[in-house]
Amino acid sequence: MNVALHAEALPPSAPAGNPVDRLTTMLRADMRQVETLLAERAASPVATIPDLSGYLISAGGKRLRPLITLASARAVGGHGEAATHCLAAAVEFIHSATLLHDDVVDDSDLRRGKPAAKNVWGASASILVGDFLFARAFTLMVDTRDIRVLDILSRASCVIAEGEVRQLAALGRADLSVAEYMAIAEAKTAALFEAAARAGALTGCDNVSIANSLGEYGRRLGLAFQIVDDLLDYGGMTSVIGKSVGDDFREGKLTLPVLFARDLGDASDRAFWRRTMSDRDQTDADLATAIRLIRTSGAAERTLEAARAEADAARAALAQAASGPFADELARLADFCVNRAW
Repeated sequence: MNVALHAEALPPSAPAGNPVDRLTTMLRADMRQVETLLAERAASPVATIPDLSGYLISAGGKRLRPLITLASARAVGGHGEAATHCLAAAVEFIHSATLLHDDVVDDSDLRRGKPAAKNVWGASASILVGDFLFARAFTLMVDTRDIRVLDILSRASCVIAEGEVRQLAALGRADLSVAEYMAIAEAKTAALFEAAARAGALTGCDNVSIANSLGEYGRRLGLAFQIVDDLLDYGGMTSVIGKSVGDDFREGKLTLPVLFARDLGDASDRAFWRRTMSDRDQTDADLATAIRLIRTSGAAERTLEAARAEADAARAALAQAASGPFADELARLADFCVNRAW
């Protein structure tokens, strides 16, 4: 199977109200360069590598992190430099590598609506191809010829790995605090958003202060994104239960909606969370009970408020650094990430 990652992966026409799709259209020429780099650098004479990596990378997804990289560069005056394209591709490879590793660690069966790669090629192959993609990311970082970019993304890669280990250690911990949850979310998700925006800005201008503000935008955006993702695992703010709901619950991950429901509940509610999350003693009816407790306790609303606060902070940081059409879409992206909860 060849890696098909060129123009056909992009929407064919200009969309209307979605900032992700609008950025994809605005950055169409840049994204073509990124898609070409992804295809070229995923190539290998070892057939399993392009087959497995292509299965994941071409399976869909919005390319959100590369878009943030490119838009951050453009927002501060960049003009589609080759270094920015290399950086955006590196960011996507890091993200893809973490997905391959996560699916093994979490024993996930689906990824982007398809069987997880580890169910097709096996866990060992998924881990090793994830390592290959990490290595390819670093060659792309070197190709930027900017030691600052290499420093930012190499540090972020370490933080992401630490966050994943920290989350693993926190599974089922009845005493997990909101502060610890936020630290895990910042490490495993927000760190790459921050690195993408900060390093992207540095390829578009040479102002460290502006790049730092873009980095803060990315960090806060990543936190909002992760908080909403965790709420969506319990159906979001609606009563509709999708087929992917409940993975975190079954794995014993105490995410923000669960922590709020635990803290807002009575003794009976807290006993339920201890049994299902800490003791991992779950019945078929428990997921529906968990969703009900999250909604009736006010935990869902409080979780959404936390995500909105992060999105507000993201927009404030962005406003200090950039203006214009790309900055406008990045600001709208913060709201869009939160509105996914509905």
